Amino acid sequence: MNDAELKACLDAITDPEIGRTLGELGMIKQASLADGTPKIEVELPTPAYPDRERLVELANSAIKAKSADAPAADVTFSWNVKGPETGGKIGLRIKNVIAVGSGKGGVGKSTTATMLAYGLSSFGAKVGLMDADVYGPSIPHLCGASGEPAVTEVPGAEGGLVQRILPIEKDGLKLLSIGFMIKPDQAVVWRGPMLHKLLTQFLAQTEWGELDYLIIDLPPGTGDVSLTLSQLLGLSGAVVVCTPQKVALLDAVKAISMFGQVKIPVLGMVENMTGEIFGRGGAKQQAEKSGVPFLGEMPIDASIRQLGDDGRMSEIFSDACPVHNDLLKVCQNVAMQVAKAQLLAPQLPQLEVL
Repeated sequence: MNDAELKACLDAITDPEIGRTLGELGMIKQASLADGTPKIEVELPTPAYPDRERLVELANSAIKAKSADAPAADVTFSWNVKGPETGGKIGLRIKNVIAVGSGKGGVGKSTTATMLAYGLSSFGAKVGLMDADVYGPSIPHLCGASGEPAVTEVPGAEGGLVQRILPIEKDGLKLLSIGFMIKPDQAVVWRGPMLHKLLTQFLAQTEWGELDYLIIDLPPGTGDVSLTLSQLLGLSGAVVVCTPQKVALLDAVKAISMFGQVKIPVLGMVENMTGEIFGRGGAKQQAEKSGVPFLGEMPIDASIRQLGDDGRMSEIFSDACPVHNDLLKVCQNVAMQVAKAQLLAPQLPQLEVL
């Protein structure tokens, strides 16, 4: 077996997560024989790709089928996050913008958004977290972050200098929330146009830098924030959060419908607070009925509440949270849905700013 034959047998492997061959996906970046040992570099579409060992097993099986006496392959992994990068028209250098929403309040949407941001970051991705819940900003408290964002001047696209907001950086995340700009007990009483202006500033006038993922925590319900976002840029998709009981699922269905109306693809549903109190399986059943993926369960566990109350959500994937493996699976499922959408439909049109 020579290098070309090695590459050909690897390219023919069907990726178990995406359902296309590694050749079609362009995932084999290097395949060569070094002193008879196959050396392979696989480029993953996200650092959150699950079960890499399965790819190693498939590669070795394919090689053995071609050359029975071949030694075990030396497989290394790199990654390159795939995304539509549809925010370029408003100056963003972000591969994927993901909204996290719900049909109603009280289902743990902000906790889920924060968990997802920290989870993707823990895999090595560059992540930002934007709080679009202007009337009830929770992100600063959950992350234990404080301070007022600074403003800097950067070269403008048409020459001269323009002012840009600098996000607060905390535990590897870039954060932005109106909660950093108002007093803790101050209420925001705005009409829609003011909200639209703020969201535009948070996106188009903020120095986010290069990010693999920007997670946006939406306000509860089916208000006009999602419409504003869909007008400003093309989102990679939305995650719908709900609890297992029927009264929450009724509103989650409305959230799915709302995202469809504003042309934001639904990545899937997450069931939060799964356990004896609220039950289990309601979101999974509803996801099947609605024809959207089920992204996993966030068990009801006191450690999640405690870490959120203490502003220590950055520790949610440590041993301080006994259910962190369940949460990592949710993050992996979200990342893979984003990757699939891009890899299986790479010619998605760019949306123009309205």
